Amino acid sequence: MGKPLIVVLGAGLGGATASFEIKAAVKDRADVMVVSDSDAYSFVPSNPWVAVRWREPEAIQVHLPPVFAKKKIGFTSVGAKRLHAGEKRLELNDGASISYDYLVIATGPDLAFDEIEGLGPQGHTVSVCQTSHAAAAADAFDAFVEQPGPIVVGAVQGASCYGPAYEFALILDTELRKRKIRDRVPMTFVTAEPYIGHLGLDGVGDTKGLLESELRDRHIKWITNARVAKVEAGLMHVEEVGEDGAVKKTHDLPFGYSMMLPAFRGVPAVRNIEGLANPRGFIIVDKHQRNPAFPEIFALGVCVAIAPTGPTPVPVGVPKTGFMIESMSTAIAANLAAVLEEREPTAEATWNAVCLADFGDGGVAFVAQPQIPPRNVNWASSGKWVHLAKVGFEKYFLRKVRKGESEPFYEKLALHVMGIRKLRF
Repeated sequence: MGKPLIVVLGAGLGGATASFEIKAAVKDRADVMVVSDSDAYSFVPSNPWVAVRWREPEAIQVHLPPVFAKKKIGFTSVGAKRLHAGEKRLELNDGASISYDYLVIATGPDLAFDEIEGLGPQGHTVSVCQTSHAAAAADAFDAFVEQPGPIVVGAVQGASCYGPAYEFALILDTELRKRKIRDRVPMTFVTAEPYIGHLGLDGVGDTKGLLESELRDRHIKWITNARVAKVEAGLMHVEEVGEDGAVKKTHDLPFGYSMMLPAFRGVPAVRNIEGLANPRGFIIVDKHQRNPAFPEIFALGVCVAIAPTGPTPVPVGVPKTGFMIESMSTAIAANLAAVLEEREPTAEATWNAVCLADFGDGGVAFVAQPQIPPRNVNWASSGKWVHLAKVGFEKYFLRKVRKGESEPFYEKLALHVMGIRKLRF
């Protein structure tokens, strides 16, 4: 009989790091294959820089086929059309199928721009969710600076990733000041969060105070508990919701340039599979990152179902941050190794969060252990050092991907010294 086949669906942050860790953990006891819809890895946290031309797309991308070949990991960029979980079969976009023994779902999200009329790159706002979107946003920004006007940035109802919205608003502010046209650009931050700095996490440390201070110092107005009703060319219709859920005020916001993060949902290939996904298409997992209905399926990253931290007047999702995703990868690798040895999975990801939010000339950093409150560590800080730290991290992480590494020993040692762990003990 041949070796068991472990298929990793997705080659973003979660899929790439998971495939490296799984291959290292299972060694020659199983074959590992990655299915993606692209042969390039993009460092998504740098997308806001791409949108103002501080980076070119190719500078934050890695060509994956030679990386996986070096690690003896199979790879296809045909993409998946549909998962047939009951048959342990993955149908590809070219009509072929892959039969797997174990599946790791790391697809990332489907971007639900269509849920709000006029939202997104096919509508009237730009996006930094994908590197191709950010490149198009840079073209739109080039045109905008020739005829400056109001800017609206933020995140719509149901969004679960707020950090990049704050980053982009403040990076835009920095770039506009460099161009000496900031005085001609009124800016408004629109968010579904109940307060500035909530981040889908009910805040971390004093993110409320830090981010409110940044917005106030940079003359950026804000609207919280906001629900975007519709976007027209140059005009956004926003409903401000009260604590009772009723609309207390409406805003018609003119804009010459706007970036609004959308709500996320599961990708079509895995949606509407009973027992696997919730109504939004996110994958249901237990504390070992394993699906209860299909125990041969594991999942990590943005595609995983996580309950909100609490009720809010406007729906607010929970972000899945980079370190949190890496901890899920480590847990899955350990659990797959256990399963292959006919042992029960025991590894649990800590879901700790270590984040750097860059503002172009400064930034905010926070550590949340775990990410979901209540926490053992709840710390946030700001300063120019955050921008430099993010630049360094970008270069370091891209180097890891090019080498096919997940966590070199010196990184593990450094995290251990700081008391930041990926697995629960």
